[in-house]
Amino acid sequence: MTASRSRALFVRLLAGSVLAIAAPVAAQTTNNAPGAAVAKTAAPKARPWMNTKLSADARVEMLLKEMTLDEKLQLTFGYFATNADWLKTPVKNWVYPKDGLPASAGIVPGIPRLGIPNQWETDAGVGVASQRGPTPRLRTSLPSGIATAATWNPEVAQAGGAMIGREAFLSGFNVQLAGGMNLTREPRNGRNFEYGGEDPLLAGVITGHEIKGIQSQHVVSTMKHYAFNGQETNRNNIDHKIGEQAARQSDLLAFEIANEVGQPGSVMCSYNRVNGHYACENDWLLNKVLKRDWGFKGYVMSDWGATHSTSEAANAGLDQQSGWAFDRSAYFADALREAVNNGHVSEARATDMARRVLWGMVSVGAFDTVVNGDQATKIDYAAHAAVTRADAEEGIILLKNTAGLLPIAKSAKSILLIGAHADVGVLSGGGSSQVYSHNAPTNGLIVPDEFPSGFPGPKTYHASSPMKALQARTGATVTYLDGKDVKAAAAAARNADVVIVFGEQWTGESFDVPDLNLPAGQNALIDAVARANPKTVVVLETGGPVVMPWLGKAGAVLEAWYPGTAGGEAIARVLTGEVNPSGHLPATFPASLSQIPRPKLEGDPKLDRDSHPMGNYDIEGAAVGYKWFDKTGAKPLFPFGYGLSYTNFAMTGLTAAPAGKGVKADFIVQNTGAVQGKAVAQVYVSGAGWEAPKRLGAFRKVDLAPGKSQTVSVKIDPRLLATFDVASGGWKIAGGDYKVMLATSAADIVQTATVRVAAQTLDARGR
Repeated sequence: MTASRSRALFVRLLAGSVLAIAAPVAAQTTNNAPGAAVAKTAAPKARPWMNTKLSADARVEMLLKEMTLDEKLQLTFGYFATNADWLKTPVKNWVYPKDGLPASAGIVPGIPRLGIPNQWETDAGVGVASQRGPTPRLRTSLPSGIATAATWNPEVAQAGGAMIGREAFLSGFNVQLAGGMNLTREPRNGRNFEYGGEDPLLAGVITGHEIKGIQSQHVVSTMKHYAFNGQETNRNNIDHKIGEQAARQSDLLAFEIANEVGQPGSVMCSYNRVNGHYACENDWLLNKVLKRDWGFKGYVMSDWGATHSTSEAANAGLDQQSGWAFDRSAYFADALREAVNNGHVSEARATDMARRVLWGMVSVGAFDTVVNGDQATKIDYAAHAAVTRADAEEGIILLKNTAGLLPIAKSAKSILLIGAHADVGVLSGGGSSQVYSHNAPTNGLIVPDEFPSGFPGPKTYHASSPMKALQARTGATVTYLDGKDVKAAAAAARNADVVIVFGEQWTGESFDVPDLNLPAGQNALIDAVARANPKTVVVLETGGPVVMPWLGKAGAVLEAWYPGTAGGEAIARVLTGEVNPSGHLPATFPASLSQIPRPKLEGDPKLDRDSHPMGNYDIEGAAVGYKWFDKTGAKPLFPFGYGLSYTNFAMTGLTAAPAGKGVKADFIVQNTGAVQGKAVAQVYVSGAGWEAPKRLGAFRKVDLAPGKSQTVSVKIDPRLLATFDVASGGWKIAGGDYKVMLATSAADIVQTATVRVAAQTLDARGR
């Protein structure tokens, strides 16, 4: 299929599935049985807050006037909802909640007399997740969050968000715990795969568009984990120290941008401490930054088990305790009611907590288009597979391609695949975000669980076979070896025209990887195979950066991340040239751990649960990722923004000029090669007194046919020209000359222009 026909097919499928998602089916019946939705009742005269012509603010205020204090407080306390037997013993005081949906994240009871629906909550950012069990919920999985960030394409992110929001709605959920975007400060972090990379602009824009897509389906999206949740090691206790200026210019800026783009109904505060206070009772994070400075109108929910107090948490800005009974106490149940009655928490604050929860629901239309239980039979899995496959294809990165080894030559007669169960599927990340694919067996596993130790397992593969997809696209004989016998693999490799080794790194919530090597001897396997046959392609399925001691021997390398439900098809389409790779790295790949700010991971895992380990983010401050490498002069294995193509692009004609309070840059991108492809044009900016020599200021993905060119205009947000002034609580741009750089990666500058910018003082939102 030609690139243009493929793109047209995707657009038609998208129009028939995701874009039609804008009008999910409203509830038709009054069914208050467990697992069913509260009905959309005829709204009439007695319920003026159901008037959709009114603003969300006005509707919420009408509701609040009708509510008792007990009803307001009811909205602040949520229950974990799963019917899994394995949870009954380890989770104290566990009782399956009335109306909870099986194997789900939680439920917050609604108020039927006022037409306030239950909040049915589901994990997570790559799709409708399920708690483990013999019959998990089976749905469509997007590629990992870092893979979507690697697309550098906000439209793809938004389409994916709309798709998983649609499946959440049709599964009976109106709150999706999605919108993960903690910056990649620690490349060993077990949850990097869920997030949006290391740069605040890229992470904020991509995640913000995913949030926007989810909420287009009348499902509340939850931006998380706020904030500085950069590792899993001792995540419940570690105290990350960071100065305010550095915080505002890094992780907080990412959240701020995502909030502006996606306008999430909810924010989830994280497990860790920040500057001495738990994130879920951190007045600076919740009240001052999020609610006051950014004007966030929604509600702050705790992560499951991240609440530590009643009055202190409520007064510091926490609006809802989640997932009882994960915490040590039901802090926002009877204890909060007593705290309000005794004046430790004001009634005005209790009303504000309810106001924020209601605003989050009303603002996304959860009152007007109400979920109606499990309607999974209405999910268009074929169309949704096209959405997730397109995401995977644009996120796959061509890191190396010696002598045009890829795409695979049509003359190849024999192709040998090795490792990572590439005969049956593709790897996914573990933990609460685990989606079990709809095309998997009843238990969700196509490969017997290779992580029998419990959470974050099971180790799961999606049933999308790279081998079968390649067999369907080539006349070559395609065979598979598991690679456990290195000598046998190398011997077989000598006789193949092309060898494709699949290297995997399984990561998941609750643990960090010990180093950046592929585990279980895979580096030795790849080295031996590449020595035996120089026409060796390595396809990496990883949760984040890895080192590649065999890089000099391999002929080509693709980073495929965790590519989702249709990942095997996506990989095969890129390998054969049916799709031109266009992904670019959203995170730097270090050459070794010695190059990163903390070669030794902070937070001793041997410490008990009541310990107070420290983490010092002031080491790098706002110089996260490529900024740290620029600052220190270290040369990474692969730089941020890097990615190759099967075609060539020229970027020329850069000009830059002041525009409003920011800067506008114009340039031309031309496809100078022989096949259609997508270029990722990156614009960096350099100023004085910053955390690092340069920052990503803007980016644009451009799709071009051979020989075609396009003029591109981008705007650089004034905050990316400024430094945050703690004393005034706003941003300051120093007057003078700034360099604007057109680039294909953080290390590959194509053209530079200079622009003179006047000194300016901006408010906390950069205005």
